[in-house]
Amino acid sequence: MDKVVATTAEAVADVHDGASLAVGGFGVSGVPTVVIHALFDKGVRGLSVVSNNCGAIGTGLAVLLDAGRISRVTGSYIGANKEFARQYLGGEIELELIPQGTLAERLRAGGSGIPAFYTPAGVGTQVADGGLPWRYDGQGGVAVSSPPKEVREFDGTAYVLERAINTDFGLVRAARGDRHGNLVFNKAARNFNPLAAMAGRVTIAEVEELVEPGEIDPDHVHVPGVFVQRVVELTPEQACDKQIEKRTVTEASS
Repeated sequence: MDKVVATTAEAVADVHDGASLAVGGFGVSGVPTVVIHALFDKGVRGLSVVSNNCGAIGTGLAVLLDAGRISRVTGSYIGANKEFARQYLGGEIELELIPQGTLAERLRAGGSGIPAFYTPAGVGTQVADGGLPWRYDGQGGVAVSSPPKEVREFDGTAYVLERAINTDFGLVRAARGDRHGNLVFNKAARNFNPLAAMAGRVTIAEVEELVEPGEIDPDHVHVPGVFVQRVVELTPEQACDKQIEKRTVTEASS
């Protein structure tokens, strides 16, 4: 039951070229940066990533993206990541943009053993009708477009069928975790982390504080250990190394 591994290198040892990853985080909050750096050091390529966004200000998944290690992204937005936009518009990377709530539910469904579900989000748009550019050809044209999805009516309202998402690996960052893999997230850092943990067939959790089994109140557990296969304890320096995406300050009054 002890799922703690000694190093991040050991935790990612079996992550292979072309692997699919569900990665927690939102912007720079709750991003498993240490495990991501371990993947960078390992040199894996051709990764297919499912995450709300693909890193920001040169951190998180942006480390892999900037190095050309990611071939496909399923996410909700590009944001201010100019390199992500450049690779997408230049035909270097494939991107499936989907509504944020749909992304969350597709991950949750995958972890819950639900193969698909109906949602009204996207009905009457290219999300349902198809035609969203997944990959450009580098010349301004579209090389690959999204296919149409099944639309069905329930009680007079149209719904689009969305497939669940499961990935080879899930990468998450938690504030606390025990040796059995039970995890607790801090405030906004919870975001997509529980969903990514559920969707990964093998989930690796980096934890800022490692505690013994029984020290976490069961009512406080956000992700039970059944969804987590490996736990990595961060050093105090790694746990404190957190970025601020946009710093806003107010001048002190005289």
